[in-house]
Amino acid sequence: MRRRWAAIAGLAAVTTACSGAQAIDPGAIRLDDTTPRASGAVDNVTWLLASEPRSLDPDRKGGTNEGTVTANICDRLFQLQPDLSPKPHLVARFDYPDPRTLVLTLREGVRFHNGSTMTADDVVWSLRRHAEPSRQQADEFGNVTAIEATGPLTVTVRFSKPDSMFQQALAGDAGVVYDREYVEPLGKDYGTPSSGDGCSGPYRLARWRSGTDLVIERVDDYWDPAVRPLVRTVTFRWADDSTVVNNLTTGAADGTYLKSPTPAVPLTRNSDISVFYGPTTAVWSLIPTARGAMADTRVRRALSLAMDRSGIAKAGFTGLAQPWKAPVGSGSWSYQRERFAAAYDRLGGAPASPGDADLAEAARLVREAGSPAKPIVVASDGSQARSVVANAVVDAARRIGLTAEIRTMSKQQFSAMYTDEAARADIDLSPEPWYITKSDPIGFYKNAATDAPNNWVGYSSPDYDRLMTEALRALDDGERARLAIELQDRFTADAVWIPLVQVPNVLVLNRKLTGPPASMAFVSYPWAAHLGASRTED
Repeated sequence: MRRRWAAIAGLAAVTTACSGAQAIDPGAIRLDDTTPRASGAVDNVTWLLASEPRSLDPDRKGGTNEGTVTANICDRLFQLQPDLSPKPHLVARFDYPDPRTLVLTLREGVRFHNGSTMTADDVVWSLRRHAEPSRQQADEFGNVTAIEATGPLTVTVRFSKPDSMFQQALAGDAGVVYDREYVEPLGKDYGTPSSGDGCSGPYRLARWRSGTDLVIERVDDYWDPAVRPLVRTVTFRWADDSTVVNNLTTGAADGTYLKSPTPAVPLTRNSDISVFYGPTTAVWSLIPTARGAMADTRVRRALSLAMDRSGIAKAGFTGLAQPWKAPVGSGSWSYQRERFAAAYDRLGGAPASPGDADLAEAARLVREAGSPAKPIVVASDGSQARSVVANAVVDAARRIGLTAEIRTMSKQQFSAMYTDEAARADIDLSPEPWYITKSDPIGFYKNAATDAPNNWVGYSSPDYDRLMTEALRALDDGERARLAIELQDRFTADAVWIPLVQVPNVLVLNRKLTGPPASMAFVSYPWAAHLGASRTED
């Protein structure tokens, strides 16, 4: 998958070069929240990560590799379910006595791995730790003014203004609860290979040999009697895209959540392997900057009308992607699902494959914008997906009276664009796979607020900002859905980002195994606690 593609015309006719496999028919893919329930015990399972975790402290590093491990070790106040909806977990009950106050009543009898019992003090200390400015989850606490223990098992959180996303955040890393007495003395050493863990999940850290493997082991006296893991130990090893297929087909590994969907194609032909596709919030989009023609809404709309999304799905993702009209995936529709689906269906401006009318309208918009002559520069890191997208931009621009060119850079240079404005000073478009950990579209649409750090194009609309403020204050699901849909309509009409394809979550398992979620919930849901043999005799 890590190769530079040559310029492509007629992308829909191209098939992937990955392992010589043909693209999968996206119509044959079914998205499932989870896999069939496991029924048999297993001594050890070997699980692949894309790379070694950098830390097991979610406050220091919160990426996918880290989350795949810590989701099984660390419980959260709320828990993201396989259908991507949050529900209370370490919280027995929650109440909003007023829109600016959240009262959390904690479960009794929750035990950390060292045997101590969770208290309100542990929760308060953990939340305050997450909120420290240097921590990964600090931005989730921007509206929080106070976190206090108001009883032995009661925690009260106060806000400067209502925050409808905070409860969602507590189902992610912002809701992890630590054993204060264990973690606090370790300071910066917590989360390293030698530190152990200070959590309460169904697995504990057993061993971490840096550069070799990481092992978690079942907690046989886990505090929740309804959860009894079938797998005794899970051994994590790491493999990049070039070796993941071999590890799985030879039996060197038993399962993985794929970083890229492309390796799924050859694996689907292996009778010893099961491949599952699940919902996600991930969508590949083109993120524009304000340096050139892309600062003009008309040019962004024109390019969106001309993009061949079906071709991108086939050539860049072996058919394991779906042309998509919104910048956030359907996995974010954890409430009011039918209402969101209907609103999505009404969206325009992003055809799967542009027809003559789409191209004519796009060319008209380009002329209206003055037919910019300066080439649009689209970034690529040379990977298959980004190369395909970049070439699709070149092809689309040519067909509507624009010119575009590709600037290929190292992966380090490409990554720098996320945080360093100077690194993208000569770039007009960046192809990005973007996902949110919250199962609510509001969690994405904040990216178009005037002061949002990911608003690279400088989009500014007082009406949009007003709607975003109202949405963040809307605790009622129906009202928040109405506002989210209006934000979606405005975001897509102005093409703040140009959405391309929705990519499913991909789970690969040895056929003898089953049980974990197929959705992207695995980054914060204890998936290993549901893993086991597909039949008792196995």
